[in-house]
Amino acid sequence: MAHTASYRRDIDGLRALAILPVLGFHAGLPGFSGGFVGVDVFFVISGFLITGIIAREIDEGQFSLLRFYERRARRILPALLLMIAVVLGAAALFYLPADFAGVPRSALMTLLFMANAWFFTQTGYFGGPADSMPLLHCWSLAVEEQFYLAFPFLLWACARFAPQYRTRALVLAGLLSFAIAWAKQADTDGFAFYLLPARAWELLAGSLLALHPPDTTGSQRKSEALALFGLLLIAGAVFAYDRSTVFPGISALAPVGGAALLIRHAPGTMMGRLLSTPILVGTGLISYSLYLWHWPIIVFADYLTDGPQRPLFKAAIIAASFLTAWASWRFVERPFRDPRRFGQRRIFRLALGGMGAIAAFALALVPLGGWPSRFPPEVTRLAQAAHDISPKRGRCILDEAGADHPDCILGAPVAPTAAIWGDSHGVELAWALGESLASENRSVVQRTRASCPPVNGYHVANDPGCAAGNARTMAYLLASPQISHVYLAAFWASPAYRQPGIAGRIDGTIARLQAAGKTVTLIGPVPPQPFDVPRHLAQAAANGRLHLARGAPLADYHHETAWLTQHYSRWKQKGVRIVDPLSVLAQGAHSRLMVNGRPAYFDSHHLSLAGARAVVTAARLASGAQLGLAVSASAHIEDDKTTARH
Repeated sequence: MAHTASYRRDIDGLRALAILPVLGFHAGLPGFSGGFVGVDVFFVISGFLITGIIAREIDEGQFSLLRFYERRARRILPALLLMIAVVLGAAALFYLPADFAGVPRSALMTLLFMANAWFFTQTGYFGGPADSMPLLHCWSLAVEEQFYLAFPFLLWACARFAPQYRTRALVLAGLLSFAIAWAKQADTDGFAFYLLPARAWELLAGSLLALHPPDTTGSQRKSEALALFGLLLIAGAVFAYDRSTVFPGISALAPVGGAALLIRHAPGTMMGRLLSTPILVGTGLISYSLYLWHWPIIVFADYLTDGPQRPLFKAAIIAASFLTAWASWRFVERPFRDPRRFGQRRIFRLALGGMGAIAAFALALVPLGGWPSRFPPEVTRLAQAAHDISPKRGRCILDEAGADHPDCILGAPVAPTAAIWGDSHGVELAWALGESLASENRSVVQRTRASCPPVNGYHVANDPGCAAGNARTMAYLLASPQISHVYLAAFWASPAYRQPGIAGRIDGTIARLQAAGKTVTLIGPVPPQPFDVPRHLAQAAANGRLHLARGAPLADYHHETAWLTQHYSRWKQKGVRIVDPLSVLAQGAHSRLMVNGRPAYFDSHHLSLAGARAVVTAARLASGAQLGLAVSASAHIEDDKTTARH
């Protein structure tokens, strides 16, 4: 029997402990590197509260599916619909074509509570493109609503046919979901993060708490200790986890377990009193609206300012998020939750009408694509560099089995005599090299894997397939005597690659290739930028300031890449050819953003095809290949002052 519902202030306080880390993480506040676990805390709270209501009503013979969805509509839809409408309007006003095209589609999927499936197919939660998706956070709402489509029927069926097995059924479902999360936790496809099968166990953890009220006769000291431990578990995840943490799965046990311990043991304890303080309760009351509004505010603010944010600006963004959330709670959430103001029929009519109107607006925007007519041609041309990528970027990333794809031999239709081995930074370079080799009736094979540098023995915590994939690539190269030249390319400027001993592993990789008679060319680091380059240039052009656009200071770049570049002379002595992208991407004290009048990047650190072609020209010249080019690579790069006039 589910226990009788009663308001618990500490639950609202726990909501505050869920939303504040999420806000801190998204705002980029120091110390909140694992703030994304706040969503997991929300899932446990939701499962606890909703299951308590459903189970009690079923046990009392008063459950109504219509009334259940009425409560969900009152709780979820009014503020959500307003937020989606505002996002569509703001995106139409501010977003460049490449960024705008996906917003109406994501709005439609959010309305259908399928946002998690949509974003699963579009991006990783921690990926660069995610930072410009103002509805990305709605994936968690989709998970909840999908759960609540089936869950009431499961509880009803248990009560109707096997009430004695209700707990066992939920435990079994939870264990099955957790097993899926565990099995998929290391996959980089986002399944475990976005989709319900791997997340249901977190909601079911709260459900089981609701079905089994705590024993109030237990030891006070034990409850105090367990409640404190619950808080420490959540805090530990918030402060210790980061974007590289394998999550969810085993690592999600900390925030889920912490939330469960606080729900069960906080009442009557010091932690319960802490969670019941007015500031935390007040934050918890507006937590839903704060969750809805904070992410679009952050996304649009970052988009319009286009660069690293100073602490004062971040503080203003957080203040704006709280103010908007309070207004949304006071003037949208509260009125629609009052059945005296909005009866059942009216709430359903308004909900369906609002969903229909916003869906119609989004559907009208979809055929416009990026809606480029909103901007001058020069702005659109620069923004389109976001699509200046290898036509086979999506196909030529090695899968878990490391299988070759025939399309990944680039250039002439002949057996490859060269290979590009690297992470995603090698993709456009491979295409550009294939174009160059085609004129000589030669080809190159592309062996690339995202976030996996071409270094034997390199291990990635959240991608165990990296090391195995590199071993397969090495075996493939050693077994291919016709491949005489191997290019190593990676995002060497990434902080993730600055691991102890990595230079020694690069030594070993080079030595094995050279022992097999291969010529090795290492393509050095590409200077990363603190902004999305096509967007930055397009916005500068729209404001008449393209001539002022410049890249990141090279002093920072040199400091961050010294771990690699300090070995250049030693590797050259061993016969390694070094291609330094700075030969085409440096201008004075700053990195260059454009080559030949076109953006050199398609995002903040990946070279566009225009940039890759310039670097490949330098690479071919460094390799001594005869292309009939009598000019230096730098002669192909126009001065930024010239390109600004194009």
